[in-house]
Parts: sequence; C-alpha cells; structure tokens
Amino acid sequence: MPLSRQLPTTDNATKEDGPAPDDSRERTPDDTRTTDRAAAPDPDRGTATGHGDTAADGTDERDAAGPGADDAPAAAGTDAGGTGAEDQRPGHDTAPAGDDPDHGPEQPSAAEESAQGDSAPAGRPAGAEDPATGPGTGDPADEPAPARAPDGPAASDDGTAVGAPGGSRPAGTPGRPWRRGPRGRWRAGHPAAARVLTYGTTALAVLLVFAALVMPNGLSRFTPFAFTRLPGEAVVAAAVLLFLPPRPRRWVAGLSGAGLGLLLVLKFVDIGFYSVLSRPFDLVLDWILFEDGHSFLESTVGGTAATAAVIGAVTLAAAVPVLMTLAVIRLSEILVRHRATATRTTFVVAIVWITCSAIGLRIGSTPVASSAAAKLVKDRVNRVEAGIEDERKFARVAAVDDFGDTPPDELLTALRGKDVLFAFIESYGRVAIDENPEMSRLMSAALAEDTDRLDEAGFSSRSGFLRSPTTGAGSWLAHSTLWSGLWVDNQRRYRTVTASDRLTLTGAFQRSGAWRTVGMMPGVTRAWPEGKFYDFDAIYDSKELGYRGPKFSWTPVPDQYTLSAFERLERAKKDRDPLMAGIILATSHNPWAPIPRMIGWDEVGNGSVYHAMKEEGKDPEEVWKDPEQVRTEYRRAVEYSMDSLVSYLEEYGDEDTVLVVLGDHQPVPTVAGDGASRDVPISIVAHDEAVLDRISDWEWDEGLKPGPDAPVWRMDTFRDRFLTAYGPQAGAPSAAQPESDADTESDTESDTDRNADPDVAAKR
Repeated sequence: MPLSRQLPTTDNATKEDGPAPDDSRERTPDDTRTTDRAAAPDPDRGTATGHGDTAADGTDERDAAGPGADDAPAAAGTDAGGTGAEDQRPGHDTAPAGDDPDHGPEQPSAAEESAQGDSAPAGRPAGAEDPATGPGTGDPADEPAPARAPDGPAASDDGTAVGAPGGSRPAGTPGRPWRRGPRGRWRAGHPAAARVLTYGTTALAVLLVFAALVMPNGLSRFTPFAFTRLPGEAVVAAAVLLFLPPRPRRWVAGLSGAGLGLLLVLKFVDIGFYSVLSRPFDLVLDWILFEDGHSFLESTVGGTAATAAVIGAVTLAAAVPVLMTLAVIRLSEILVRHRATATRTTFVVAIVWITCSAIGLRIGSTPVASSAAAKLVKDRVNRVEAGIEDERKFARVAAVDDFGDTPPDELLTALRGKDVLFAFIESYGRVAIDENPEMSRLMSAALAEDTDRLDEAGFSSRSGFLRSPTTGAGSWLAHSTLWSGLWVDNQRRYRTVTASDRLTLTGAFQRSGAWRTVGMMPGVTRAWPEGKFYDFDAIYDSKELGYRGPKFSWTPVPDQYTLSAFERLERAKKDRDPLMAGIILATSHNPWAPIPRMIGWDEVGNGSVYHAMKEEGKDPEEVWKDPEQVRTEYRRAVEYSMDSLVSYLEEYGDEDTVLVVLGDHQPVPTVAGDGASRDVPISIVAHDEAVLDRISDWEWDEGLKPGPDAPVWRMDTFRDRFLTAYGPQAGAPSAAQPESDADTESDTESDTDRNADPDVAAKR
C-alpha cells in the first residue's frame, strides 16, 4: 500500500472526509511545503506526519492512547477562528489564516522556497525524506503531486495550533507557532470585503501594467485605438516568469516592475515636453529645464503653488516605480499559482500576437500587435548614443568659421554710422501669419496697418522666414543660433558654443570698433555668465532697467518700458557712438495674460503706471481654460510687441535707424497646433533705401508680413548672409541655394528628423 494511504487522519479530519485526493490534480506550491515538512523526522518523537506522531508500526500513538487534552477542540469540530469540520470537507478548500481566500494557499517566502528540496526520486514515496539530501530541498513547482495534507489546524486561544505537542508549530509553518495576524483576522471577519479587495487589487495591477506598456507619450496620440493594442512585451514577460525558478523569478519581477515604472514616468515627462516643446525629453540634456519650469510656475501661479506642484511631481515620480514593482510581483505570483492555465493562455496570446503582426492587422491606423514600450526604450538608447556622437560632430563644425579672421575694417562696412537694433519678439511664429486662418486674418490686418504707419514715418521694410532650432520654448537656443551662425538645438550645443571664442554677429559689430554693443535683457533675472560670449559692452537685465512696476505673469517688464529704458539709458546720450543693440521683447511670452496697453512715451516713467493695468488685465488661469481664448490673447500680445516697435520708430527713429525684428520660435502647441512648422517671421526696417538695396537678391517680400511663398532659411545661415550682404563685397547667397540639407525639410517632419541636426558645412 502506498505510504500516503498509511498516514493517519489529522485532528481536523473526520471519517466523512473520504479518501485522500487524487495525486494527479494540479498542485499549488503550498502542497509540497505541507507534506514535505510534515514528513521531516523528529529526533524525540519519531516520524512526524501532520499533527500526530507515528509509532514504528505506522499507527498514530494518540489513537492508541485515546484523545488527549490537545485533541479536545478538534473533536468539537471548531477551531479558534470559527471553522468547523463541516466546512473542511474535501473540495471545500478553506484557507488557513493568512492565506489568500481567492487564490488558494499563500505562496511560501523566498527563504522557504529556496530551502525546499528536490522531488523524491523514483521508487521513493512523494514527501518522504531523502537520506542523502535531507528534507525539503526540492522546488514545489517541479515535484509530482503528493497526497494532499488536510487544511491548516485549528488554533487554540493562546494562538498555538491544536494538536501540536507542547505548542510546537503545525506542519507547513516552519520556525514559529502558527498565529492569525491582524490581516488574517480581518479577512476572517469580512470575507466578502476581502474578496472584493483581492480582485480589485489584482485588476488595478493589470491596468497599471497594461497602461505603462501601451500608453502614448504624447497627448496628440491619445486615442481609444491606442488602448486596443496587444503588448508583445507582456507576452514575453509572462513566458519568462512562468519558467524561472522561484528566487530568480522574484528578482526578475521586481526589476522588471521598477523598470516599467520608470518608463511610465518617462512617458509622463514626454507628455509635458511635447505639450510645450513639441519633442520628447532628452535624458542627458534636459534636466536643467526643470529648474526653468519651476521658475515659470513661480512667476505665473506663485511660489506656494509652484512648490506644491514640485512636491506632487516628485512624489508621483517616486511612487509609480514602487507601485509598478508591487503590481508585477503580484501578477507573477498569480501566474505561478495557476501555472497550467497561465501557460496555455500565454501560448495562445503569443500565437495571436504573431499572427496580427504578420498580417499587419490594424484598428484604424493603430497596429494591434504592439511593441511600443520596447521601441521607446530603444529610441532613448539611440538618442543617448547619437548625443555623444553629436558633441564630436558639432565641435568639428564649430571649428570652421569663414568670418573668424576677417579684419575689423572689412566688417559691416555698409552699415557704418547706423544704429542697428535686433529685436526678438518672444514666441512670434508663423502661426500668427498664415498657419491659423482666423488668427492670420486679424494679424495680417494689424501688420498691414503697422506697415502703413512706417511708410508715413519714412521707413521701408522687407520680410521673409527663418527656421528656428526650437519651438514652444528655449528662446536662448534661437538667440545663440542667430548670433553664432551655428545650429544650436540642444543644451549641450549651447554650453559648447557659449564656452567658445566663435565670432558672433554682435561680436562682429564690436570688433569693427564702429559700434557700442548693448544687450537689453528684461528676462534675465539672475546671474548670466553666458552673456560674455555675445560680446556686449553693456547688458541691462531686469534689475538694471530701473523698472518699478509689476510683473505681467512671467513677463518681468512690458515691452514699451524696455524700449523706453533703451532710449533713456543709451540712445539719448550725447556724443555717443553708433549703437548695435540686442533687445528682447518678452510681453508675448507664455501665458499671454494679463497684457499691458500702449500709453504715451512720456507717461512710461519708472513703470509704476503699469500697476493699474495689471489689475485691469485678464487672469491667466481663466484664459487657459479655453484654448480659443489662449490663441486670442497670444495674438493680442504679439500685436502689442509689434506696436511697441512701430511706435518707437515713429517717436525716436531717424534716417540712421535700422531695425531687424524677428520671432525666436513658434508658440506652444496649444496655439500653434500639432505638426506646425518651426518658421518665424523676420523683417528688416530702414529709413535709408540703400540698406534694403543690399538685400534685394534675398527676394524678401515688401512690408512687415512675409507672404506664403517668401523664402525660408535656416536661422543659423543668417549670420553669414548678413555679414556678406553688408560687407565690402555685396552679394549674398541666392535664396534658392540651400546652405544645408535642412532647408528642404518639410513642415510635417517626424520628431526624430525634426531634432536631428543636418549640419552640412557649406559656409561662405
């Protein structure tokens, strides 16, 4: 007779329990733990089998001696938790304290699994001790199923198992008395709530993992179809976890969960970057932008709200990987508990995924078989590698400068004696000109009116487009690109070029000895060591402008005040040299509310007059509740900036005034829309017609508004074109001759192509 048939019944069993379950049933990991440890020899009491002791002849010593004190509760048919023998019939599967009532016996800990021995060899009964290796050294998932040990013993009032001699531990609970913890007592007292909690937690774990695998990293790609994809990464992970040994399985599940959590955090960050910069987060270069983002929040919503937002973001970023790790570990345990079913399901889903991938099955435009998470990870690895290579490439391109050795007397000879003003209008992009029909209609009317006013003041203008290296934000990248003649589209390049001695456009004016160079930088609110790269003789930041008025959201100083301060601090001086000025007009910076209004130039004073204007203006939080209102306020802000410049020329301009006005980048996608170009308008305004004759072969359009067919150049080509046009030998490259392969980029280029730098040295 098999050994399993010789084992006596335990204290919790009755004769009505029937024969032991069939060995061929699907086993759980807990079966082996109970049987193997029950079979471990006790040096004092003989061979332990369950809760009783077996004599040499195979009979239970307690059966021979009659029931003892320890057997009384069991004979009554009720344990300390209120579970009677009637509930413990075969097939009832009542879980002992601490076990999951929905998923069978609780999984053993890592230490217990690692301590379990190999399955019994052929010819030795399952659960018997191997004399060579000792008890409990096998992996329960790999052993043949032994006869099932009865459910856990009843607990006495003192917490020890009934039938365990002298308070010793029950079978299957090594190392400590079996006590029901707070969690077990709550589950026993609230079985329905425990079941709901168990299934709810599992469902949340599934949703969290699924969302991390298929969630897009840009708001424009959030469609219902995006969540109908079948993630191939989940299929591979399930297969690996099912066939790994216990200890490696837990490590792999934990590390996979942490990695998946970090991937989800990266997707959230990407969503923010796409919403502002229309590009994903750069893992190497973009960390500095978080500080700028915090400064922006402080200036728009206040310090307390900004701090709260930072704390919330950091908490979320720390919690997501932890929760994801717990979710993956939980799902891996469920897979192993139901190994046979999980194996079959994984195999079927893998076949479905392969079939959908092979035939290219799609729902809408979204492929059903997805590997988006793996592709995203691969893309970021490639970007890091490309960034390293880009640094070497950029250093080679930056070393070539055809104007670096130009003698001072050959620089900008056609502009000698002129005041040359370069004015950047923040976020002034092509969307305001011709990419949004309603906005373009109103903006075109405003620019036509401004052109007429300039004509009346004796000024003429020519306009075209430049392609900016950035969009949505990152004005300093555009500024350094225009001044240096290099394509500066990331922070690494910015640091590299501002640490070099490359000749800038402002430096060319300074080197000539014919101009005093001045920087009007109202947006600079702290130390700016990069400023020395631009070769300004004087830099006026927000503190040095003498402004005593309020901030307009992010904007520290209204544009009209900036121009008024420039006139007062520099241009109104007697016996001065001609000026070359770089002027930043920041009123059109996001969030575009509230907006000041134009006043008489003699009313500007120290700026205190603007306090009342701010109170009259709109609340940015209210504006940003409606995207259409955001676009309206953006247009009004750009109109104000342009109106400030035109009014300045009317008030202070003369025949020796030359103005170059341009945008630095397009506004955020809320205004520009998805897929907008990176083009920004640029105009040259002059009283002297000879100045505009020098650029006649540029084929720019007349007036302040460039037409839809106006030339589009990369912004980094402007320095060389400008220095050539106004040098001793007039004649610039034709607009039809691209400086690099970027000039032929389409407006609908992909994110990868859009951020790649097509530096092809074709310098003159």
